[in-house]
Amino acid sequence: MNALVGSLISLLITSVSLIIISKLPTGVEIDTFKKALISALIFGLLNAFVRPILSFFAFPITFITFGLFTVVINAIIFGLAAKLVEGFRLRWGVPSALIGSIALSIVNSLMYKLLGGL
Repeated sequence: MNALVGSLISLLITSVSLIIISKLPTGVEIDTFKKALISALIFGLLNAFVRPILSFFAFPITFITFGLFTVVINAIIFGLAAKLVEGFRLRWGVPSALIGSIALSIVNSLMYKLLGGL
């Protein structure tokens, strides 16, 4: 599969996952599918460019917590995406970011599994 096609499929899956999460009682609110697409794009860019920096500096804490601090890093990335996109809100702040990032991981995994591991 072409890298561009794979990236577009990933963008669509994350967008649909964000819409699903916004319908659940997670404290995550997204106004429209267009906002979900923009959020997924920003989320992908943050994962590509900001996550490696956060992971590098958080390595000692991540090591001490046997990798559990990665959940906090995911929540930080999720919260940054919500802060950067108008129409993507976290109703309860940090708890919504934690719940939303965990829910996004689960929903994304399920969608990839349903689509045959694209």
